[in-house]
Amino acid sequence: MVNNSTSVKAFWLSFLISGAAVPLGSIAAIAQVQDSSTPEVALEASAVPAATADAALAAASIEMPQLAETNSADTDAATVDRTLPETDTDAATVDRTLPETDAATVDRTLPETDIATVDRTLPETDAATVDRTLPETDAATVDRTATAPQITQAIRQLPPQELEIANTPASQNVAEASKIADISSDSSTAEDLSIQEDAAQVTSVSQLSDVRPTDWAFQALQSLVERYGCIAGYPDGTFRGNRAMTRYEFAAGLNACLDQITKQISGSTGNLVSREDLASLQRLQEEFAAELATLRGRVDALEARTAELEANQFSTTTKLNAFAWFNLTGAFAGERVRVEATNGKAAPLDRVPGRDPVTNRPIVQKVDDDPEITFSQLVWLTLTTSFTGKDQLITQLAVGNGNSPANQYTSAGLFNTFGTPFLDQTAGVNPNEVILRELSYRFPVSNSLQVVIGPRINFYRYFDNNNFNFFVDGASSFNSNNSPLLSATRRGAGALVLWDISRRLKLRLGYLGESTEFLPTSVFNSASNPSQGLFGGTNTSTAELTFSPSNRANLRFLYSRSNIQQIGGLIGSPNSKPINGLADDGFGGRLGNATANTFSFNFDWSVSRRFGLFGRYGYAETNIFPKTNRPDGKIETQSYQLGFALPDFLKKGAQFTLSFLVPFDVTGGRRFLVSGGGNGGKQYEIEATYYLPLTDHISIVPAFYAIGNANNFDNNPTIFVGNLRTQFSF
Repeated sequence: MVNNSTSVKAFWLSFLISGAAVPLGSIAAIAQVQDSSTPEVALEASAVPAATADAALAAASIEMPQLAETNSADTDAATVDRTLPETDTDAATVDRTLPETDAATVDRTLPETDIATVDRTLPETDAATVDRTLPETDAATVDRTATAPQITQAIRQLPPQELEIANTPASQNVAEASKIADISSDSSTAEDLSIQEDAAQVTSVSQLSDVRPTDWAFQALQSLVERYGCIAGYPDGTFRGNRAMTRYEFAAGLNACLDQITKQISGSTGNLVSREDLASLQRLQEEFAAELATLRGRVDALEARTAELEANQFSTTTKLNAFAWFNLTGAFAGERVRVEATNGKAAPLDRVPGRDPVTNRPIVQKVDDDPEITFSQLVWLTLTTSFTGKDQLITQLAVGNGNSPANQYTSAGLFNTFGTPFLDQTAGVNPNEVILRELSYRFPVSNSLQVVIGPRINFYRYFDNNNFNFFVDGASSFNSNNSPLLSATRRGAGALVLWDISRRLKLRLGYLGESTEFLPTSVFNSASNPSQGLFGGTNTSTAELTFSPSNRANLRFLYSRSNIQQIGGLIGSPNSKPINGLADDGFGGRLGNATANTFSFNFDWSVSRRFGLFGRYGYAETNIFPKTNRPDGKIETQSYQLGFALPDFLKKGAQFTLSFLVPFDVTGGRRFLVSGGGNGGKQYEIEATYYLPLTDHISIVPAFYAIGNANNFDNNPTIFVGNLRTQFSF
C-alpha cells in the first residue's frame, strides 16, 4: 500500500486537476436576415455542432488508496475499504467534523449506493455523474475576439431583426447563410481539446476569486498553481471547483500538468518535482493513456483543419452570406379586372392615373388577358465586416429580374404593393442590374446601447419585425411581410439608436432620408440630392417600443412621422407610404409636399411549440396641401392582419403559415385618391405558405394567394396567385 502522504497527494492531484480542464462552448454563428415591405434581408447561418462523445462521458475508474486513521477532528476522513464506483465523484475526505453517525473507519464493504456521509447540502449542480452536454454558459470562456457578433439560434427561431437581411425586412433573426466549415462529431467538442489556449493562466491561488483558504482543497490547489503552474482559471478570475467533469476534461488537465512538469525538469529550475508527485503522475498518465492519446490526435486534427480554413478563408474580418431564389409564378382571374389608369393596357410601371373631365371621377379601364407564367431569379449577397468583434459594417449587393404576373392587375401606383410574392422582384431599377442594397455601420456605445449610421440603412432590418410573417420562412407577400402603411423610406441615409432597456423592453429610434436602390436617382433618393438633402426631401422619423412579457410573446408599438415629396404634382407610389396609390387635390390639380403620421401595432405569440399566432393593425393619416386654391385635406387609412403558424409541420424545421389581411382600407378622404380608392370596396388577401427545408442550405416554399376586391373595387373578380420558390442559402 502506498504511504499516507503519497496517497493523499495522489488523490488531491487526480481530483483537483479538473480545474485545468474547462470545456469550451460550441462555436456558432447564425444567419441574419431582415426586411419585408420591399426587399429586405441580411443573414447568417451557423454551424459547428457540438459533439456528444458518449464514450468520453464514462467516469474515471480509479482505485482510491486507504487513508490512515487519524484522531484529528479537522482531518477526519471516512476510510472506505473498497473500490469506489465509477460514478462516485464525491471525495471521501471532509475538512470538518463529520456527524456522529459517520464512523471514522468503515471496515466492511459498503453497498453500491452507500456514499461517504457529507454534513452539508450538496448544490443542485453538484451531481456525481453528469451524463449530458453541459450548458453553453458553463463552457470555457473564449477570450479571443470574434470577427463578427455571433448569433446562436436558428433562422426561424430568432426575430427577423436578429438575422440580418434587408429589403422589406434579419435577420433573418438572417438568420437568419454561410456556415463555418463543419467540424464533425467524431472530433468531439472544442471543450475536450486544449484548455490552455483559451483559459486564463494564473500564477497565484489568490487570483481565483472563488477559492478561499477555508476550502478543503485549498492547499492542494495552491501547490498546483504556485509550484507547478498547471492550473488555468476562467478569464473572469474564477475556478468553479464544484462543477462536474468528464474524463476528457480530466485528461486535458493532466496533459497541462505533464507539460509544465516536463518544462521544469528540462529547465533544471531547482524547483524540481518530488519523487512522490512523479510517481502519482506516472500512475495517472498510465490510467489516462488512451484519453491523452485521443486528445493529442484531436488537437492535431483541429490544427490541420484550422490551417486549411485560414488558407482558404474569404477574409479575416469579413463574412460572406447569401441567398439565391428561383421563382416560378402564375396568376389568373378568369374575368377582366378593373384598374384605375388612363392606359390600362400599358405595362404596370407605365400606367398613369387621370380623372374624367365630366364626372371628375378616376378613369377606370379593364385588363383583358391573364398574364403568362414566369420564371425569375433574385440574389442577395451580404458582406458583414467586423473590426473589433462587436461592430458590424454591412454591405449588401443584389440582382434580380422578377416582375410578378399579379402586377398585371394593378391600378396606377400599386406596382409591388399588391398580393405579389415579395421575392419575385428586380433588385434595382432595371432587370439584372447589380445594385448596392445596403451600406451601414453598427457599433456599441455600451452593453445595452448601439448606434447604426450609414448612407443606406435598411428600415425593415430594425423596425416592424415579426417572428411568423418573415418572408424567408413565413408569410411571403409584399403586403404580409410588413405593414402596408410603412415606410416612405424603405432604405435611407441617417442614423438609428438601439437601446435594450431590459430583457423584456427594447426601444428603437431612427431618422432616415430617402435613399432607395430601386428608385431612379434623378427623381428620388433625395438624401444625396444637393437641392433636397438629408432633411429637405422625403424622410422618416420612427420610434418603436417592443415589450416581451415572456420568451414566447412580443408586442411592438410603432410611431412614424414622414415628410413626403411630391412627384409631378402627385403624392403616391413608390415613395407614397402610407398611401397605396396616387393622390391629387381631388380635381386633378397639383399638390405640394405632404406629411403623414402612422401608428402601428404587431404581435407574435408562440402558444405552444407547434402553434403560433400573429397579427398587425395600422392606422395612418396623410395631410394633403394643394398648390391650387383648393383647401387642405387628409386621407385616413387603416390595415390589419391576423394569422397563425404551425412550426415543425410534417417535418422538423418546416412551417405552415396562413393569414388574412386587409392592406389598404380607406376610411376618409377617398376623394383625393385618383388611384387606389376604387369604388369604395375593401381589398382583402388570403395567403397560405409552406416552408419546407430539404437540407441545411436548400428549401422549397410553395405559396398560394387569393385576392378579393382587387384595387378596392368590390365588383372585381377574385385573383389567384401561385408561387413556387426554391431557396438557397450559403
